[in-house]
Amino acid sequence: MTIKTINHYLLLLFFIASLSLSAQVDKNSDLYKTIISRDSLLFKVGFNTCDINQFETLLTEDFEFFHDEDSISNKKKFLSNIRNGLCASSKTYQLRRDLIAGSTEIYPLYKDKVLYGAIQTGIHKFYRITTDKKETPGSSARFTHLWLLQKGNWKLARGLSYDHQNNNTIANKSVIFDNDAEIENWLKENNVPTLGLGIINDGKLQQIKVFGDLKKGVTAPYNTIFNVASLTKPITAMVTLKLVSLGKWDLDEPLYKYWIDPDVANDPQVKKLTTRHILSHQTGFSNWRWNNTDKKLHFQFEPGTKYQYSGEGFEYLRKALEKKFNKTLDQLAKELIFAPLQMNDTNYIWDKKTDETRFAIGYDPKGNAYETEKRKTANAADDLLTTIEDYGKFLVSVMNGDGLSKKVFDDMKTNQVETKAGKHFGLGLEIYDLGNGETALSHGGADRGAQTIFFILPKTKQGIIIFTNVDDGYKVYEKLLTHYLGNNGKKIIEIETKK
Repeated sequence: MTIKTINHYLLLLFFIASLSLSAQVDKNSDLYKTIISRDSLLFKVGFNTCDINQFETLLTEDFEFFHDEDSISNKKKFLSNIRNGLCASSKTYQLRRDLIAGSTEIYPLYKDKVLYGAIQTGIHKFYRITTDKKETPGSSARFTHLWLLQKGNWKLARGLSYDHQNNNTIANKSVIFDNDAEIENWLKENNVPTLGLGIINDGKLQQIKVFGDLKKGVTAPYNTIFNVASLTKPITAMVTLKLVSLGKWDLDEPLYKYWIDPDVANDPQVKKLTTRHILSHQTGFSNWRWNNTDKKLHFQFEPGTKYQYSGEGFEYLRKALEKKFNKTLDQLAKELIFAPLQMNDTNYIWDKKTDETRFAIGYDPKGNAYETEKRKTANAADDLLTTIEDYGKFLVSVMNGDGLSKKVFDDMKTNQVETKAGKHFGLGLEIYDLGNGETALSHGGADRGAQTIFFILPKTKQGIIIFTNVDDGYKVYEKLLTHYLGNNGKKIIEIETKK
C-alpha cells in the first residue's frame, strides 16, 4: 500500500466520520430514490448476475475500493477480480448480495449550495448459491459508498466494505437502534409506552435517551422520572457498603444488636442474621411477609445456608441502619450517594421536589394505567424514583468502586451464593460469569407497571440501563442487550434462558 493510497483512505474515513454533522436525506426524497436505484443497478444487476458492463458504466475512472480483508483495488483491479474471481466460469457457486432493509442512510454533498455527490452507508449480506440452487448465508458487512454526480450521471467513486462477519452477525443486529424514529415505531409495535436507555462505554455514561410518551400527546423528556422497582436495592447496598468502608458498619456483625423484628423475636436464628446474608439474599426470609399464610415474618431456613431472594431482608437492614445512625435511609443515601454524585432527581420517597409532570406512570399490557403510589417513607427494596442520567452516574461510580475500600469492593464482586448455573449473588449485585475471567454485574426490577434492569461489565467498562413502564417491558431486553453488548449480551441471555 503506497503512502498516497493510505492518505486517500484516511481522508475518506475522516470525511465519513464527519457525516454526523450533516442531515441524512428523507427516504421519500428524489436523492434517496436515485442512489437506491444506482445501488440496485450495481448489485442486483451487476453483482448478482455478473453483468460486468454495469460496473464499467457505474464506476468512475479513478474508482477505488477498500476492503478490510482483501486490501485496496483501483477500477482495473476491481473489475479483474470480479471477472476472474466471483464471476469466473469455473466457479461452482454464485454470490448474491442483499441490502438490509432500513440500514441505508444517505447524506448529500454540496459545494456552493450545488449538489455534487452523496454518501451512502448501510449493511449488506451475502448468500452462496450452488449450481443445484441450494442457498447458504455467507458474511455480512458494513459499507460506505461515495457517489459523485458527473455530467448529469451518478457514478461510484469510492467504496468501503468493512466489519465482515460470518453467519450474518451484523445483519442480524437490529438496525433500528441507529434510528430514533425506528425505535419509536418498534416500541409502539411492542406496546411499550416509555423506554429509558442509558449506555456506558469506556467507564463513562455516553448516551442518555428516553423514547415514547408519558401520556397521549406528551413526549417523554430525556429526564423522565421512573419508578425502578427493585433497582432500589443496589442503592441501599451501596449506602451500606460505603458505611462499611468508613468503618462505621460491619458486614458480619449480627443485626440483633440494632434491630429485632417482633415477628422473629423469639427465634434463636435472629442472632445469626448479618448484613452479608441480607446483601446476598441468604436471610431465610420469603420475599415479603404478606406472602406467608399468617402474613408474618419467619425464618424458613438458617441464615447463610442457601439463596432465597428477599425484599424483607433489605427492609430489616434499613431498620437496623436507621436505629444505629438515628437517620432515615433517604437521609443516609443523600449524604453518601445522591448529593456527592449530583443525583438531583433521585429519591426513595415522593416529596415537594418530585416533578410529577416528568413521571412515567405504569401500565398493564393492555394499555391501562395503574394508580401511582406516592410513597412517603423509604422502602429499602422498592419504589426508588430516578432518571436514566442519575442512575447512570450511580452505576459508573459502582463500576469504579468510588467510596469503597479495596476489600469491600472486592467482596462486592465476589460470588457469595449461587442462584443458577453461571450466576451468583455478590453483595447487592448479581454476578454473571461470561467466561475468560469476564463478568457482568446486574440487578433487575419488576413491579406493576415497571420492568427495569442494568448490566455493567467491569473488565470492558461497558454498561446498559433499561427502564420501562409496563408489566411486560422485559420483552425488549434481548434485542437491546445483543445490540449494545454484542457477544457478552448473548452470553447473558444464554445464562438466563438455560434451564
